[in-house]
Amino acid sequence: MRKPGIPQLPKLNVPKIDFKAIAEDFKTLDPKDPGAWPLIPRIIILLGIFLALLLLAGWFGWQGQIDALEAKRQEETKLKDDWLAKKKLAVNLDEYRSQLAEIERSFGALLKQLPNAAEMESLLVDINQAGLGRGLQFELFKPGNEVIKDFYAELPITINVSGSYHDLGAFAGDVAKLPRIVTLNDINITPVSKGSGLMLTTTAKTFRYLDEEEVSARKRKEKESSTKGKGAKK
Repeated sequence: MRKPGIPQLPKLNVPKIDFKAIAEDFKTLDPKDPGAWPLIPRIIILLGIFLALLLLAGWFGWQGQIDALEAKRQEETKLKDDWLAKKKLAVNLDEYRSQLAEIERSFGALLKQLPNAAEMESLLVDINQAGLGRGLQFELFKPGNEVIKDFYAELPITINVSGSYHDLGAFAGDVAKLPRIVTLNDINITPVSKGSGLMLTTTAKTFRYLDEEEVSARKRKEKESSTKGKGAKK
């Protein structure tokens, strides 16, 4: 009994597909007379040929275009990233300029702490006087050979000095307070073999900046060495 108020939909008569009959039609196909083939096999074969043509076209014709399109998309992404990076730099350009100016000022202040060749002798005297002023006894004060860097030279000084622990510490503090940069490296403190007190063995390093002539000479030497090296390889 139909319930009141609920309309019933009409039943759809879906035709049944006889796969066995279709298979039999394929078995009886005459390749010499396609016009006589049944409708369903013709449709299936045409769809298969169409799909095969699409696959072949995609493989041989469209694949290159797809690869080119993907390459362009990657290039577009890269260009966008580059543009964003440059935009950030442009937005902060004034800040970067002020930071660069501050760095240059700081570098100039540090550079002024490096003596030139004429001032090195007075700096060595200052280091010596710092020890004598604390009542220390210098056993060895020997400047070594300069080591040339990019824009400065490094001068190592071997120092053996004896005295009390307090005076040795004060001497290290006085060296640190010098107006020129001096570092104490490889510090070793041992008891004095004879008498009281301690022996401080260290390598003091001070630095001086290279003048324009020295920098030019260094660059010429490096260029000559590079040219000789290339000639030897040939």
